Amino acid sequence: MHLFRIRLAAVLLGTSLLAGSSASAQFRSRALRWSADGNAVVNIANGAITRTDVRSGQETPLITTAQLTPDGAKAPITVADFAFSRDSSQVLIFTNTARVWRYNTRGDYYLLSRQTAGGRPGQLRQIGAKQPAQSLLYAKLSPDGKRVAYVSKNNLYSEEVATGKVTQLTTDGTRKRINGTFDWAYEEEFGCRDGFRWSPDSKQILYWQVDASGIRDFLMINNTDSIYSFTIPVEYPKVGEAPSPTRLGVVSATGGPTRWLPIPGDPAQHYLVRAEWFPSSASDPAGRESAGRVIVQQLNRKQNQSTLFVCQTAKNTATPIFTETDNAWIDIKARWDRDDPTGWEWTQNGNAFLWVSEKDGWRHIYQLSSDGKQQTLLTPGNYDMSELERIDERGGYVYFTASPDNATQRYLYRVPLNGKGQETGPRPAERLSPTTLAGTHGYDISPNGTLAMHTFTNRSTPSTRAWVSLPDHAIVRGNAPKANTAKGKNVRFFTVTTAENVTLDGWMALPTDFDSTKRYPIVFYVYGEPAGTTTNDVFSAGQNDLFAGDMAKEGYIYAALDNRGTPTLKGAAWRKSIYRQIGRINIRDQAQGAQALFKQHSFIDTSRVAVWGWSGGGSTTLNLLFQYPAIYKTGIAVAAVANQLTYDNIYQERYMGLPQENRDDFVSGSPISHAKNLRGNLLYIHGTGDDNVHYANAEMLINELIKYNKSFQMMAYPNRSHGISEGAGTRQHLSSLYTSFLKTHCPPGGR
Repeated sequence: MHLFRIRLAAVLLGTSLLAGSSASAQFRSRALRWSADGNAVVNIANGAITRTDVRSGQETPLITTAQLTPDGAKAPITVADFAFSRDSSQVLIFTNTARVWRYNTRGDYYLLSRQTAGGRPGQLRQIGAKQPAQSLLYAKLSPDGKRVAYVSKNNLYSEEVATGKVTQLTTDGTRKRINGTFDWAYEEEFGCRDGFRWSPDSKQILYWQVDASGIRDFLMINNTDSIYSFTIPVEYPKVGEAPSPTRLGVVSATGGPTRWLPIPGDPAQHYLVRAEWFPSSASDPAGRESAGRVIVQQLNRKQNQSTLFVCQTAKNTATPIFTETDNAWIDIKARWDRDDPTGWEWTQNGNAFLWVSEKDGWRHIYQLSSDGKQQTLLTPGNYDMSELERIDERGGYVYFTASPDNATQRYLYRVPLNGKGQETGPRPAERLSPTTLAGTHGYDISPNGTLAMHTFTNRSTPSTRAWVSLPDHAIVRGNAPKANTAKGKNVRFFTVTTAENVTLDGWMALPTDFDSTKRYPIVFYVYGEPAGTTTNDVFSAGQNDLFAGDMAKEGYIYAALDNRGTPTLKGAAWRKSIYRQIGRINIRDQAQGAQALFKQHSFIDTSRVAVWGWSGGGSTTLNLLFQYPAIYKTGIAVAAVANQLTYDNIYQERYMGLPQENRDDFVSGSPISHAKNLRGNLLYIHGTGDDNVHYANAEMLINELIKYNKSFQMMAYPNRSHGISEGAGTRQHLSSLYTSFLKTHCPPGGR
């Protein structure tokens, strides 16, 4: 249940084109693809693939549209993504993509051999040509470039580059037995999508198999696309249902039986969230070559215990090397590296790796030896790291973003990889972001840590970007960002302390022609759950894209607060105080924060108070409207979880526990338990094709409101998913509906 937000993120050098190509060629989720030396990036430009020098901006064609045109075709294929082989002689092209749940991860693949034996341009041919169109997922070249592996219809295949011979590696794939990729819940809540890995020697493939056969289908109904309605089944494990049993297997790239890794524990009570081969350069503890070793992260069902196993595939053993527990839950890598939520951060040629833990109360980076016996804290101090940005092992640094003094902002820091840097002990993190630019900084850093694409924004500065050198942060191409460039935008950031002595961050956008002697309506934008924050110091703060018009010019105060339990950089105790308390502690913080704000500012008209949110924010909106009807007079809830017992097991059990053990917490925190208290104006909006927060929530809520004779307004969008974006005119209609309801029930303007 995610807060809707948009995230923003080479040169032929010897035998390596792209950084990281020493592993099997695969598609990166980062926006930038760096050259191995860090001096250039490779982009898709005008239908072709080009190299751009970072300092000069000079572009050099690498793959032309002519090379991307199949024999007999009139036009080139459209490049959605691409990956070069380790020696850069081949490039794998992803095209004709289709959406799978959230992202376009399914489509067609073509392989271009950049040179023939005689040095002439090679041929472009389709991979998996006998499979149905748009059915291939996550195709990857083997490290030696001799094979391509891919998933089609939940089975795994290996195809020889030289001959085109295809070997089907698994044969038992069905809609609910999933090989080489993941089910809905793993994708949505763990960020797991690509479910197989080439071994460093190109001889074997490690893959996940998810058995969802025991998971009941949730049936979405389509009433509009045919005269007779039909159902769309989604295997969806509701909270309280056991997870899909998942296992990891190793199969030869040339076919044969799968050897399943003997990872201890009931697979229906655990999750396997990360797994990678050890690099070929790594050695086992006895100093021998590390062929055939795999590292795996397992979470128990409650997600409050994480165990790392090292598996010797040839010996069929799995040895635990590191375990940590938490009284609430343990966050996975997707929390601090959304670009690559499943990879491993190897150091020391694979004999160590970076690990992120909150075991001392703060989110810190550690370096662990590959046997788990040695741990070195790299980021000491009472602060949280936000995201891991780059490991520059040659330079001896790890780069990360953090904000020790203001949780609404982000800055770039680095610390030595050896954990010291001084004879006296660990060195404090070195800030690289300019002290003159307060706000939110983002980075995509070159492999050697010398260059970066730098983005900057704050409450009054639209997002800007430029190329910078590191560590001096000097501009090498582009314009230096200038703060406070927006005119007429009156957004104030503040803190407010509640009756329970909890200090909340917030922002408030005041009306354009603000007059402190008048009283204005206030509209709160809320989320309030562990999946996202609303008070980041970015240019979009104070803006409402759903409102048809300008809220400030209309005469509204627009505001947001982040309560306890939101994933901001205030320590683990802040974030995890919401454990088993969703729908209660977050709602109390929001209400008390609003009351404190009203006491501070006489220009807020407490008779015109509205609140709105989407997904988890929709749930927060309903709870605020129902639990604190004396404060909130109008609410607009979109795609809300009205009953926590309807949501998926991974998310809800992570933050709430198991309903078999503490069902009352789920009931008490669910909006339907408080619907009888509605006194104000409610607009409820939901898409009937929402595979994430099911439309059943709407009907359960409606039943409860009818039971207590409560008047409300409701809008169902046929076959629209959680984002309510599909179909002609949908967004305009949603915006018009939202705006009309708000203006009617919470009129704008000062009085």
